[in-house]
Amino acid sequence: MNESAIHVMVWAEIPVLMAELESQFIVHNRAEIKDLAGWGAAEGPKIEAVITNGMLGTEVEVLEFLPNLKVVCSMGVGYDAIDTGYLSHRGIPVSNTPDVLNDAVAEAAMALMLCLTRRISQAERFIRQGAWGSQTFPAGYQLTGKTCGMVGLGKIGRTIARRAEAFGMNIAYYRRGGPYANLDYRHCHSIIELATEADYLVVIVPGGPDTRHLINDDVLAALGRNSYLINVSRGSVVDEAALIASLQTGGIAGAALDVFKNEPLVPEELIEMDNVILTPHLGSSTHETRQAMADLVLANLRQFFNDGTLITPIN
Repeated sequence: MNESAIHVMVWAEIPVLMAELESQFIVHNRAEIKDLAGWGAAEGPKIEAVITNGMLGTEVEVLEFLPNLKVVCSMGVGYDAIDTGYLSHRGIPVSNTPDVLNDAVAEAAMALMLCLTRRISQAERFIRQGAWGSQTFPAGYQLTGKTCGMVGLGKIGRTIARRAEAFGMNIAYYRRGGPYANLDYRHCHSIIELATEADYLVVIVPGGPDTRHLINDDVLAALGRNSYLINVSRGSVVDEAALIASLQTGGIAGAALDVFKNEPLVPEELIEMDNVILTPHLGSSTHETRQAMADLVLANLRQFFNDGTLITPIN
């Protein structure tokens, strides 16, 4: 394989990946293409691989200009933004980067849970505003002895659950496929049942039409005014309008959100609430994890052009 002769289209410039890609392949940056039709006619037939991520996905309008596309490699575990049906119809395989981000996302979930329940963000602002000494900062709640309800218990979910266990929490979960065999965690037969039991409801399921608004009015009502929602999956999984209404009326105690419906736009109502923790989709954002994800993207790409297979295929 002569990698230096292979043309690769990058959907977004990924700093940790670009130097390696540019040293080994001929790289075309989607963000720099202004005249898509002109570029497509001249350069589109040269492209054999596309690199993207789980949030940007792929645009069919662009893929139509790539008649010789052979593979799509995505940096991230989620792939709901990638039109896998279209690519499968064309016989184009897709890879993602599972497992290497489990620990980082689990750490982020626990950080959000702790920040929310111990009011860490508010406490930090309390000191910066000079209030310590003249006012008493209100007490928070501890995780020990509380129930962590996991909506989804895949590899990332289990990693979160193990960390929550280490904090002395009880673990319950719901999954559409029913209970896992040989797992001691309590399985609930519906999200409503899980929400009723949970002090902290952690959402970690794939995005897409099957999970859109999985967390809705009924789930939030079952969760109740003394419990919290933590979302580290996709913004589409939570009915954002229902969540805002519940928070405004005291329907739930608070929420910690790393993902949103229309990223990077965050509703002003959420920004204004003191019982909501907001982070900019940083679940996998550690230097170690991003490097491991980039390494896996490159390994998938190299292996595909060596023997036609992928290390982590999704279709």
